[in-house]
Amino acid sequence: MSVSSESAPAPPSPAPAAPVGWVVRRGPTRPPDDVRIWGLDPEERLLRSLRRAGCRDPRVVDAATPPREPGTVLALRADVVLDERLVEGLRDAPDTLLVTPELGPIGAHVSSDRADLLCAALRRAEADTLTGVRRVTPLELAPAYVAKLRKREVPYVFPARPETAALVERHTFAASYKGLTDLVTKWVWPRPAEAATRWCASRGVRPNTVTLWSGALAVATALLFARGAFGAGLVCGWGMTFLDTVDGKLARVTLTSSRLGDVLDHGLDLIHPPFWWWAFGVGLGAAHELATIVVVAGYFVGRGLEGAFLARFGFETHSWRPIDGLFRTITARRNPNLILLSVGTIGGRPDLGLVMVALWTVASLCFHAVRLAQAATRRASGAALVPWEDA
Repeated sequence: MSVSSESAPAPPSPAPAAPVGWVVRRGPTRPPDDVRIWGLDPEERLLRSLRRAGCRDPRVVDAATPPREPGTVLALRADVVLDERLVEGLRDAPDTLLVTPELGPIGAHVSSDRADLLCAALRRAEADTLTGVRRVTPLELAPAYVAKLRKREVPYVFPARPETAALVERHTFAASYKGLTDLVTKWVWPRPAEAATRWCASRGVRPNTVTLWSGALAVATALLFARGAFGAGLVCGWGMTFLDTVDGKLARVTLTSSRLGDVLDHGLDLIHPPFWWWAFGVGLGAAHELATIVVVAGYFVGRGLEGAFLARFGFETHSWRPIDGLFRTITARRNPNLILLSVGTIGGRPDLGLVMVALWTVASLCFHAVRLAQAATRRASGAALVPWEDA
């Protein structure tokens, strides 16, 4: 039996173990209980961030008596509120110290044999106590462009103090908002949604509970439309869109977003609109079948055009150029369509509301088809296509 002279491929090296997660108290006592951000004290927020970043055994430790740990340690000061992206950045950057000019050292990822030096640096707020590490600012550790939210958002670090708690809540809520969305979500819902999010957070309401209520209103809207009860249906529809804004913001500001929540939220967003438009046409009667078909079919074609752009170029069509972001505020999606249906219904002509939606759907499809063709032409000419804010 012959033996091949070629050596077998080396097995892949195992991935490095996740760091242990510490929230380091600079003193022996717990921070004041009156510092709560979206219903959470700063230590619990940091523990959630460490847990969501995949750190092992996240817990609170005393800077004066750090425990001995194997492997590496990701430690954060207990008296700060910071962007989750910074925790993820430290997780992926061993031998790195996060610092800000105002607060000094915030946290670091180091080997366990240097954990005592790191804790000393955090306790004294003196970066020079820990040497031999790369020092980075928040913007150097995490990118400003957030693809999931389609906007630029500089990663934040705030001191956890009673006098700044309200400011931190406003900032974290604004940071949780998508940059590219429709005009109602962008300019009408923020203030009432912030109040509703604060109410839910203070009472421990879970984001998935809000999503389920949103789903119930979506079903009620379709049933009312189909019965011709357009006014009541629009009230339920607008209520659904409001809760659809609240659930995502609640998940982000309380650090409770999950894969299941994303599936529920985005699945509901994708499924219910065509049923609404079909039900509205049913409520109007067979005479309005053509407009109904245009709106329902246009929804699927529009989603297809957006999906084709994303599949071919790696980012959403709304992110390509400023004009695409501007058009996202008014394109024939759920909330702009509801505005047209509401105008028609208030004027006593819900049928004209559906006709307006059909016409605007066709116009929006033409816009997106032209933009897809233009992007393909630019790519064929050798030009690079990237989101304008990322560029």
